[in-house]
Amino acid sequence: MDAIDVLVDAFARAQGDLTRAVDGLSPDELAWRPDGEANPIAWLVWHLTRVQDDHVADLAGTEQVWTADGWARRFDLPLDDASIGYGHTSEQVAAVRVDDPSLLTGYHDAVHERTVAYLRTLEGEDLDEVIDDRWDPPVTRGVRLVSVVDDDIQHAGQAAYLAGLVRRRR
Repeated sequence: MDAIDVLVDAFARAQGDLTRAVDGLSPDELAWRPDGEANPIAWLVWHLTRVQDDHVADLAGTEQVWTADGWARRFDLPLDDASIGYGHTSEQVAAVRVDDPSLLTGYHDAVHERTVAYLRTLEGEDLDEVIDDRWDPPVTRGVRLVSVVDDDIQHAGQAAYLAGLVRRRR
């Protein structure tokens, strides 16, 4: 297994985790917050997918799935299309309401497909290319991709934990 295969596998694991987390949840369960400042499942899944879409599109030099494939219109959120969740206020977090878990998984599946297609264009040595020299050390393509998959896995785990709490409350 080479480095590209490892990345494909890691992104697929995050996809599976978030799909299981949202499966069968109602809109109210997707929006449930343990307290007024906590991130709900819908926001966590939307955010991790927006970050992946944003960062992979930037690496690939393509338009984000969010706008290119009409997902922004389907979600119809009261947020700027460029929003990916960083720095959201509690009110902005609460605004990410989803009536059907398949909207979240459908968007993520589309981003995952685009991510895997992009990864399959790369060779191992492409991961060493410096893509952002504003940092010390400079950020390589591989480091950026690992950062994205790490963010995905963390947020998918948070969503799974919250989903477990939600299901226990039933």
